[in-house]
Amino acid sequence: MNKPLLAALCSLAVAGLGATPAAAAPAAHPTPERTPTTSLVGVLTSVTDDLARTAKETRAARAAAGSFAGTVALSNCSGSVVRLPDSADSDPALVLSNGHCLESGFPAPGEVVTGRPSSRTFGLLDASGGKIATLRADQLVYATMTDTDVSLYRLTSTYAQIKSAYGIDALTLNDTHPVAGTDIQVVSGYWKRIYSCRIDGFVHQLKEGDWTWKDSVRYTSACDTIGGTSGSPVIDTATGKVIAVNNTGNEDGGRCTVNNPCEVDENGNVTVRQGINYAEETYQIPACFTTGNRLDLDAAGCTLPKP
Repeated sequence: MNKPLLAALCSLAVAGLGATPAAAAPAAHPTPERTPTTSLVGVLTSVTDDLARTAKETRAARAAAGSFAGTVALSNCSGSVVRLPDSADSDPALVLSNGHCLESGFPAPGEVVTGRPSSRTFGLLDASGGKIATLRADQLVYATMTDTDVSLYRLTSTYAQIKSAYGIDALTLNDTHPVAGTDIQVVSGYWKRIYSCRIDGFVHQLKEGDWTWKDSVRYTSACDTIGGTSGSPVIDTATGKVIAVNNTGNEDGGRCTVNNPCEVDENGNVTVRQGINYAEETYQIPACFTTGNRLDLDAAGCTLPKP
């Protein structure tokens, strides 16, 4: 699991702390001057305007995905301020990280934590990775390491309050299954480092020690995440939305041991991929929340593990 380790510090000393800057998007083609000579020209100009606006919105989404804005640093991991597709600005904000990043230690296999009081703090980052505020939780809403590896904290601040005070928008959780080949960035608030790669594929079962995760995301090798990147949001660079949460990688080539997860297919065949890293999907989360960002594990369509 990608928690802070001495080996990670050594690796970072060699690699350096610099974040990988997002590639600049090409400028949009200039919009032709409107010439109302025929209705066809008007239609073509309207289409060109629409394409230019779409290109601008796409560049904005990609720029957001290439920044640290909305990410947070935990005491031992990374995370992000997230909202659901239907969250209101007046709702208490949520922080997403891993279940294995809990201040109380790893949840046991089969354990699901809900509604636990918490006063955990998070360092909120701006686009360049500078800490601009300390946010505080009042509740650990949900956490588990069974089937997935996720934690969600409720903050004492609303989305609107965070936006007003610090100019930071929450990242939005996508509510559909991610797609292989998608360009992604893993944005670590702990190390203030961005990893860029693609989704290589999906793992039927990912086993690490006593824990098993289902339908995990496998990265291509360019996302060589290290200890401390656990809990980092995995962002679709085309949309700027969160599609997974970074959680582990096979460090030493071990078979299904802690820090050395293995892949198990539908027929029980085991594959070990040393140096490859993984994330857990987050598209299931929105279906388990109702109005006001309230957790409802009995809601229609909710498939998160229950206590």
